Amino acid sequence: MHKTRSVAGIALLVLSAGGCGLAAASPERDVMVPAEPTLIDFVDPASVPGLSPRTLTDGRAARGSRYVHIAYPELADAPALGRALREQARRQLRDFRERAGDEITGGPRPELNVDWQLAAASPQAVAVRLRSGEFTGTGWENSTRTLWYDPRAGRATGSAGLLAGGDALRRLAALVRQQLKSRGAQVERNEVTGEGDQFDSMAFNRDGDLVVEFDDCQLAPCRLGRLAVAVPAGRATPLLSEFGRRAQQATAERHNPAPPQSAPSQAAPSQTAPSRTAPSQVAPSQTAPSGTTPKAAPSRGPAAAGGRAGGVNCATAKCVALTFADGPGPYTAELLDVLRREGARATFFVVGASAAAQPGLLRRMSAEGHLVGNHSWTHTDLSKQSSAKIADSLERTRGAVAAATGQSPTLVRPPYGAVGKDLRNVAREKGYALVAGDVDTADQRGGTTPDIADRGVRGAHPGAIIMMHDIRRESVAAVPDILKRLRGKGYSFVTVPELYGPAGMQAGHLYRSGSEPSRKQPLT
Repeated sequence: MHKTRSVAGIALLVLSAGGCGLAAASPERDVMVPAEPTLIDFVDPASVPGLSPRTLTDGRAARGSRYVHIAYPELADAPALGRALREQARRQLRDFRERAGDEITGGPRPELNVDWQLAAASPQAVAVRLRSGEFTGTGWENSTRTLWYDPRAGRATGSAGLLAGGDALRRLAALVRQQLKSRGAQVERNEVTGEGDQFDSMAFNRDGDLVVEFDDCQLAPCRLGRLAVAVPAGRATPLLSEFGRRAQQATAERHNPAPPQSAPSQAAPSQTAPSRTAPSQVAPSQTAPSGTTPKAAPSRGPAAAGGRAGGVNCATAKCVALTFADGPGPYTAELLDVLRREGARATFFVVGASAAAQPGLLRRMSAEGHLVGNHSWTHTDLSKQSSAKIADSLERTRGAVAAATGQSPTLVRPPYGAVGKDLRNVAREKGYALVAGDVDTADQRGGTTPDIADRGVRGAHPGAIIMMHDIRRESVAAVPDILKRLRGKGYSFVTVPELYGPAGMQAGHLYRSGSEPSRKQPLT
């Protein structure tokens, strides 16, 4: 839910970026520090069978007028949830279009970015927490919304569906107001009435407490960020619907599993078929502070390289580099099939959050000779971010890629092609070369498959970096025609670094084409 109100300040909870929601030993004394109760432990999406990331962008926007990247998951066994998430994404896009408009003012572009985490994923309940960030020219404003899915009923619901009706909602509002007393007089706790979408983001912590999240600016000043309360399980349980109680129990059991029971001595253990309406196997959750994305393992491998890099000498051969960004997505596997069948290699610039959800696709990319690059964690405009946030986004994505492929990506494609001084400096410090492109198929702005193929072929030249997106069906469908026509003109398909030969690519430099002297660019 989008809010624009501003009220006076209050000291809110400070959530450590490295916190994990577990009791931690003090470094000075052997004392257990209690966990922050509003932390939510998210489920590792890679452990959920049948999950595929989906992405919605704004193909109607004039080039550079506004930036939109809305990501959400689709689960094969939860079609109603997929429909609800898709409609929510479309609704947010419509609302943002109305607020942002199409006029280019010359200042920072308005931006809408939506990412997601799994607050629950079991045969009893599935929950997707959407975190939306909106930039309107002066700063970022964040909001959260959590959608739930009841596998037993095959029905999706908002967070209010966890409660047993209107009276329970009003009683919960009273409990929340009571808890907010301790947050200071400047929190407008009396505005908590339970009406409208006030309680649109609720989930359970590991103890079964009901965590209620409010948006930035909803009850407190925008600059103070997230405000949340945890209603103790003993007080929340009587207010829950039957589905809410199952969801609460499933969350608690995930963190506190019952001890295994021995099978009867004269009988074989019973075999229970896995549920067909929800993920039946869920690995232990990744744990992170609420309002943040679980960090990928900080693993690093050798610098990433295409599996058959060096097989083509681009100083003498006609080379082009096909590049795909924003994935992996629902059509990436099909694209890999095409590339393998045609014997062509490409460079994939992956979004970290989607890459972490589908590590198998990254392993396949690397194994089949493609190069995996970095496209940030959630596809935000990095030129609007601080150096610390830029580094966190790129390093988190590097960790996800390295964990899947064993290789550490050294190429970054900046989202929206937006490059600022801070990004260049972070790239130089962390060892990343920045890659744009000089042949834009404009597939993100729509167009038919033949149109996309024609733009790619017409713009091709020796050393070209062709920009496409593997999240669009039409783009993937255009690839066989592009390969056939360019190969007929004598082109070879290589990864981006091969365009630059033995000279290589330098950290902090921006590369648009293998035929331009971009390696001599200044860093500032």
